[in-house]
Amino acid sequence: MTRKEKLLNFIKDNKFTPFSYNELALMLDVREEDLYELTRLLDELLSDKKVTLTKKKRYKYNEENDLYDGEFIGHDKGYGFIVSKDFEKDFFVSKENRKNALNKDVVKFKIIRQASDEKRAEAEIVSVLERKNQSVVGTFCKNKNFGFVIADDKKFDKDIFISKKNCSYAKDKDKVVCQIIDFGKEGRKPEGKIVEVIGDFFDKGNDVLSVIKKYDLPYIFPKKVIEDAKIINKEVGVDKIKERLDLRDKLIITIDGEDAKDLDDAISISKIEDNTYILGVHIADVSSYVKEGSEIDKEAYKRGTSVYLADRVVPMLPKELSNGICSLHPSVDRLAMSVFMTVDSKGNIINYDFKETVINSKYRMTYKEVTDILENGKKCDKKLYSLLSNMKSLAEILRRKRKMRGSLDFDFPECKIIYDENNFPVEITKYNLTIANYIIEEFMLLANETVAEYIYWQNKPMIYRIHEEPDPEKIDKFKVFIKNLGYTLKGGNDGIHPKTLLELLEKIKGDKSEKIIQTIMLRSLMKARYSPENKGHFGLSSKFYCHFTSPIRRYPDLLVHRILKKILNNELNENEIERYTSYIDKAAEHTSERERIAEQSERETEDIKKAIYMSERIGLEFEGIVSSVTGFGIFVELDNTVEGLVRYENIYDDFYIYDEKNHSVTGERKGKRYTIGDRVLIKVINSNPQLMEIDFELIKKI
Repeated sequence: MTRKEKLLNFIKDNKFTPFSYNELALMLDVREEDLYELTRLLDELLSDKKVTLTKKKRYKYNEENDLYDGEFIGHDKGYGFIVSKDFEKDFFVSKENRKNALNKDVVKFKIIRQASDEKRAEAEIVSVLERKNQSVVGTFCKNKNFGFVIADDKKFDKDIFISKKNCSYAKDKDKVVCQIIDFGKEGRKPEGKIVEVIGDFFDKGNDVLSVIKKYDLPYIFPKKVIEDAKIINKEVGVDKIKERLDLRDKLIITIDGEDAKDLDDAISISKIEDNTYILGVHIADVSSYVKEGSEIDKEAYKRGTSVYLADRVVPMLPKELSNGICSLHPSVDRLAMSVFMTVDSKGNIINYDFKETVINSKYRMTYKEVTDILENGKKCDKKLYSLLSNMKSLAEILRRKRKMRGSLDFDFPECKIIYDENNFPVEITKYNLTIANYIIEEFMLLANETVAEYIYWQNKPMIYRIHEEPDPEKIDKFKVFIKNLGYTLKGGNDGIHPKTLLELLEKIKGDKSEKIIQTIMLRSLMKARYSPENKGHFGLSSKFYCHFTSPIRRYPDLLVHRILKKILNNELNENEIERYTSYIDKAAEHTSERERIAEQSERETEDIKKAIYMSERIGLEFEGIVSSVTGFGIFVELDNTVEGLVRYENIYDDFYIYDEKNHSVTGERKGKRYTIGDRVLIKVINSNPQLMEIDFELIKKI
C-alpha cells in the first residue's frame, strides 16, 4: 500500500473527525523532513476530490466517493429497493431512509449496511437525481374542496393531493391522468393536477385504456407516419419481383392463431433422399418497406414491439403495413426474406442459404385446422397433407434433438379469454398447445439460430437474443430447496448446464412437487434480453440465438433483417460497421426495456379481465393449485389459470406460520401444511378489477 493510500484510509477511518494539518502530522508521526511529502499528498487528495477542506481548514473524507446512482423500486408498504448498475444485487431501503423518492426515480444513495447470510445490503437515499413519474394514472377520490389520486401503480405508494382548481371535471372514482406539479418533501404528499379524465373504469374500453395511459403506450400514430404508410404500394410491383428469387409457384403456407392479422412467417418443406428435408422459412420482408431513418422507422424504434392487450393491439407498425402489404396473406404476392435449411434425419443442418424472395401463400392455416388434419383425421388436399406430414416429422426430429442438448420447456399454461361485443369476458379457458404450435415453434427456433450463427461468424455487428447463465448463489439455494424434497442436482463450481435442469424436470413429471420445483427453478434463472454481444441462450442451450422471424411486431427482428441483407449484398463497409455497432448498443437496451413494458401491460390487462370475470362469480367454489406462498397469504391458481389470494385471516382453522425457505406455511396448533402444488378447494369472496385483486377463502385441502 502506498503512502497516499495509507493517508486516505486513515482519514476515511475517521470520517466523522476532521483533522488539521498539524493534527495529521502528529497522529501519523510524520518526521520533519517528510512534512513536504505530507503536504504534497494532501494536495493530491484534494485535487482528486478524495478529501475536502472544512471552513476551519480541516481535512475531511469526501463522502461523495461512497455515493452511487441507482433506480428506486417502491413498495406499497412504504419501503423499497435500489437497483444499481454498479452492483449485482439490489439494496433494501427502509421507509425512514427513502427521503421523498418515488417508484422508478433515479437516486443517489449510500450503503449503510453490507449484506449478510440472513439479510440483503441496506442503503439510504441521499438525493433524487431524476423524477421518472411526471404523471400517473389512477383513481380520483373527490372531497368537498379538494381531492386525491390513488395511483394504479401499487409501488407508487403516496396519494397525490389535488386542489379544487386542479380537479378539472373529474368525478369521484373516475380514472384520470394526473400530472405531478410538486413531488413533496418528507412527511408531505405530492401535489398534482388532472390533465385527462378517462372516465368510469367500467365503461367499455376504459379498463384497457387505463393501462395504455399508465405505461404511456403510443397507441396513436403521428400524422406523418400514417401519411407515409398510406402512400406505400398496396401490391408488389413487377420491378421488385425481377430482383428476387421467385417462389410464387411453390406450396408455401402460413400457420397462425385464428385471430392473427399480422402474418410474419410462412413455411415450405420437401423431403429428399436419406430422410433429409429442405425446410424453407419465409419471413415478411418488412425492411423493404420500412426504410432506415424514415418516420415510420423512428416510430417503430420508439415502440420497440407490438403490445397485445386483452382486447386490442398497440402495433409497432401502422395497419397498412402490419395487416396489409407486409402480412403474408394467402393468394397475394408478398416480399420475403427466406432461410433454406437442409436438415438430416438426426436434426443436423447440413446446408443453409438466405435469399430475398417473392412468395404467394397457398393456404392461411390455423393451429386448430392443422391439428385436426394431423391428429383428428380431417380430410384435406393430398399435397397439403403431404406437406403437413413432413412438417410434423421434421418438427418431432428437431424437438428430440433440442431436448437431448438440454433445451428447457416449462409447462406453464396460458389462457384464452373470450369476450362479448362489449369486450366483457364471458369465458376463460386454458390454452392448450398442439402439434401445430410445436411445428411453428421448432421451425422458428431453427431459423433464428441459423441466422444468428451465420452473422456471428461474419464478425459483423449484431443484436442477439441472450439468456445468461443463472446466478450461482440462486442455484445453490435451489439445490438446498429440492434436497428437502428428495431431489439432487448435478453440477460443480464451474456452473450448471441446462441439461442438468432438464433431467430434473423429466424426473419430477407427475410428482406432487412438480409445480413447486418448476416455479422455483424458473425464478432462479436470468431473464432473456437483447445484447450486442453473443452470450448464448442458456434456456435453449444454444450457442447462437437472435430474433429474426417476427419483424412486423419486434424491432430487433427488423434490425437483424437489415444487417443480414447488408452482409449478403456486401454493403457493410467500415463506416457502416462503426455506425451499426454504436446503434445496436443503444437499440439492445431500449428494445429490452420496451419488451418489459409490453409484458407488464399485457399481464395487467389480462389480470383486469380475469378480475372482471370473477366478480360475477362471488360465492362460487372452485378447485385450484397453490401457486405461490408469501408472508401475507397463499396464491391459488384455478384450472382456468385465474389466480387469487387466500389471506391468512381467511383461513379459520389455525394460526399459520410462514416458512420462506421452503415456500410453505404450517398451522401452529394442528400442523397442517400448505406448499406450492397442493390441490385445494376455495370460495371466491371478493374481486377488485381496478386493483387487479381476487380474494379467495380456503375451504379445504383436497
